[in-house]
Amino acid sequence: MKSKFFTYFILATTIQLCACEDDETFSTSPSDMLTFSTDTVRMDTVFSTVPSSTRYFWVYNKSGENLRCKNVRLENGNQIGFRVNVDGAYLGATSGYQVNDIEVRDKDSIRVFVELTSPNNYGNKPTEIEDNIIFSLESGRQQKVNLNAFSWDATMFRNMKIDKDTIISSSKPIVVYGGIDVAENATLTIGKGTTLYFHGNAGINVHGTLVCQGTANETVTLRGDRLDRMFDYLPYDNVSGQWNGIRLTCASYGNHLTHTDIHGTFDGLKVDSSDVSRLKLTIENSTIHNCQGTALDITNSFCVISNCQLTNTLGNCLNIEGGRVEMNNSTLAQFYPFDSNRGVALRFSGVKHPLQSFVCTNSLVTGYADDEMSGLRPDKAAGSSNDFNYTFSDCIMRTVKDTTEDSVRFVNVTLENPKDTADAGAKHFVKIDSDNQSYDFHLAETSKAIGAANPVTATKEDHDSKKRDEKPDIGAYEFFISDDKKDQ
Repeated sequence: MKSKFFTYFILATTIQLCACEDDETFSTSPSDMLTFSTDTVRMDTVFSTVPSSTRYFWVYNKSGENLRCKNVRLENGNQIGFRVNVDGAYLGATSGYQVNDIEVRDKDSIRVFVELTSPNNYGNKPTEIEDNIIFSLESGRQQKVNLNAFSWDATMFRNMKIDKDTIISSSKPIVVYGGIDVAENATLTIGKGTTLYFHGNAGINVHGTLVCQGTANETVTLRGDRLDRMFDYLPYDNVSGQWNGIRLTCASYGNHLTHTDIHGTFDGLKVDSSDVSRLKLTIENSTIHNCQGTALDITNSFCVISNCQLTNTLGNCLNIEGGRVEMNNSTLAQFYPFDSNRGVALRFSGVKHPLQSFVCTNSLVTGYADDEMSGLRPDKAAGSSNDFNYTFSDCIMRTVKDTTEDSVRFVNVTLENPKDTADAGAKHFVKIDSDNQSYDFHLAETSKAIGAANPVTATKEDHDSKKRDEKPDIGAYEFFISDDKKDQ
């Protein structure tokens, strides 16, 4: 019995030793090679001197033999700014931007992380840069993974304080860290064609006055600073909540935004309570799109909205709490894709502050829901003396028919049938692709909104500058105007 046990012990030990010996053997055959999850790591576009997000790829050994890399290195060292970590080993200056003896056992894998902080390229346009990670096997074979990016020089603003009249105008991108604060007696003017890229929680806080002087061909753009992608199909620029947006405090008056594109924010534009007898905000020919809060939130202020597009928000596209608001030739469309518990396209209220006047003309209010409008009347029974004055004229609205005494407040208003399918509102527009977060709010040729405006109250710009064979840069601009009414 002991002899048989001893025989089994010797056999098992021999097998184990052989297995260990085989496990420590690394192939030197040129036919045994590594496999990579990608042959190119693309960093998209990054701002020079600003660290990129981290990318990674996998290195697999599917050869059937153990493989060892005698050397893994950055081909150009650190001249371009790529930083690489291979299976926990950093390719830094002390090691000459390389690492030796990286093992990848049979049927095993390792992960490689890549970041980039590119140097200035001293140009006005993005410049392509690239490097290679070289994997040198013991067989002498070399394999490589390409690192590719576009580097774009930018001007950096950090915790900017505006305490006197200031103009910001640049063809180069401007990246804002910490935010911009405009003092009470100062005016910040952002010139045509200027783009501000806001990092993280940055935004604009206005105690004085903000003026955005975009044109039809040179829009002022305010957006987040992420130029890369969350997924292959989804750029961060199409994701809401990238920056803090704009706030007009109670001391701020005379703000004027024209041809301005605001998108990817938490709240797009918040307007604090103020003296309703003074004009606080004029916003025209502008877009506020894809917000994780409200696009335009007005509290007890005097604001004028003309030829604007307020679209796709987790909160309400337009939220009015008291005050005086005039809106003409605008599109409110609620197709926010990231949360089904989204707000409505339009909410107006006289509960907290008197709604002295809300006049809405020649506008489209639509979205996914059966009812995209909410009006909150002050409770007179509870002793509220707040006003609640509003009128809608020559509009198309996705809401239920008002059969109360307030029905006289709806003049020549076309109501979309709430029993229509959920995508009925989407049929007004050229493109509503929620799966890929891709939208074009120009009116489709079949939209009933085309030609529905009252030519008397339609804005002058609609009559004078918009041609049916030209597509403006923002969908609301071509709103409601048809060929046969342009000359009236």
